[in-house]
Amino acid sequence: MITSEFAPGSPCWLDLGAPDVRAASAFYSAVLGWEYESMGQGEEMEGGMFRKDGKIVAGLGKLTEAGARSAWMIYYNVTDADATTQAVERAGGTVRLAPMDLDDWGRMAQYSDPLGGQFAVWQPGKNKGVELVDQPGSLSWTELYTSDATAAKEFYGAVFGWQFSDMQLPDGGGTYALITPAGLPEERMQGGLMELPEEHLALTNGRPYWHPVFGVADCDAAVAKVTENGGSVQMGPDDAEGVGRLAVCLDPSNADFVVLTPVRG
Repeated sequence: MITSEFAPGSPCWLDLGAPDVRAASAFYSAVLGWEYESMGQGEEMEGGMFRKDGKIVAGLGKLTEAGARSAWMIYYNVTDADATTQAVERAGGTVRLAPMDLDDWGRMAQYSDPLGGQFAVWQPGKNKGVELVDQPGSLSWTELYTSDATAAKEFYGAVFGWQFSDMQLPDGGGTYALITPAGLPEERMQGGLMELPEEHLALTNGRPYWHPVFGVADCDAAVAKVTENGGSVQMGPDDAEGVGRLAVCLDPSNADFVVLTPVRG
């Protein structure tokens, strides 16, 4: 489970780069019950925060990188962004955005893994991260689709010290690797990675990509909201034994995410 304790190597923030901030804010408000709080000026609405029940759950900004696709960026907690940058480079990754301070809020950097999967880190200052997790309408899991699971484990293990445990998916669905932060017990698992053929990674032309899993009270109702508001469904809704009911979705700008109604013990 993801918690707001934000141990090193655990997800602590996420934001969406969208070509149309106004449209994206309306979509996620409809699907996940979020309230959007603009930090921009006037009518441009260049960026802001999403809240659920008054608590910050994600950020939203204007997509400005030339040729980039609209996508969610997941940030992982680190104690030293500069040291993490060195670890990324030693492990064969690429620095997309060098460590930079955001006033006294914290220090951030963005990277690509050796196969091109993009991710980011956050060294907290005044801002520790999102304020609500593992509840309906908030981040509950992170997931990497990659064409080389072994290489991904080596890279992220070197950078974050993550622990991996493999499980076999039913009906010959392959192997799914569960991710736990360094030194923590398996009940603190935060995500997973799965190897897929490059042709199944069409969203990124064969490159790996991370996406968030959002908890929802009713997966089917959330999927209905996705399609009613201009999004689409790549897979599901389906029941996953021991996990819950889930669907892989795209927003109107083709940013991918998963909605999950978990099995609660």
